[in-house]
Amino acid sequence: MNQLQESIRRLQQWLDESENIVFFGGAGVSTESGVPDFRSVDGLYHQKYREPPETILSHTYFMQKPEGFFRFYRDKMLPLGAQPNDAHKKLAELERAGKLRAVITQNIDGLHQKAGSREVLELHGSVLRNHCMRCGKFYGVEAVAGGEGLPRCSCGGLIKPDVVLYEEALDENVMYRAVDYIRKADMLIVGGTSLVVYPAAGLIRYYGGNKLVLINLQPTDYDRYANLTINAKIGEVFRQLHV
Repeated sequence: MNQLQESIRRLQQWLDESENIVFFGGAGVSTESGVPDFRSVDGLYHQKYREPPETILSHTYFMQKPEGFFRFYRDKMLPLGAQPNDAHKKLAELERAGKLRAVITQNIDGLHQKAGSREVLELHGSVLRNHCMRCGKFYGVEAVAGGEGLPRCSCGGLIKPDVVLYEEALDENVMYRAVDYIRKADMLIVGGTSLVVYPAAGLIRYYGGNKLVLINLQPTDYDRYANLTINAKIGEVFRQLHV
């Protein structure tokens, strides 16, 4: 048995023993579904645009240059044809079995819900939700994805995606609930995230148990705190687990 197989065997054993599991995931969970990662070699951050994605996806840019924002947003942030992969599906299965309490995600693609997960805390919002900045009317993703130019409400107001842009604060209620779930967890699985985006990355510090599992292609600065680290694609790891 090689090291990866031994690590997966240990992960399976902990899953079998645990009844209060929480999963915290990032972009790597969705890359196997064809959703581009921001920080990988092929991610959006390494592609070249006139202005860096961090600038275009900021609150200031949105307010000052909304046309440029929506041009980039429609082109790069709406992979609407993406389907859940084995990681999304296995997490939903664990929840249905009563073992997984919550999925906490940095992703905005809605794939966890599409796979069947019910308790999903979206730290950075969702592309599937949009609201008029003037009257607050709700709009689905089609209102933004279709057409060109600025998406307008029936009242004439600008429709804004419910995603957390750079310079914007995370939702306090979502963060509070995430901390509460992690504090109470007997097992915390962290997957597909480099753990460099704060304040989200700091959430794992609230875990006080002895089953902290980090699954990521590359090592992270938090590996030394983990009880088990697996450097592999999360979908490939979860595909080998059973509930």
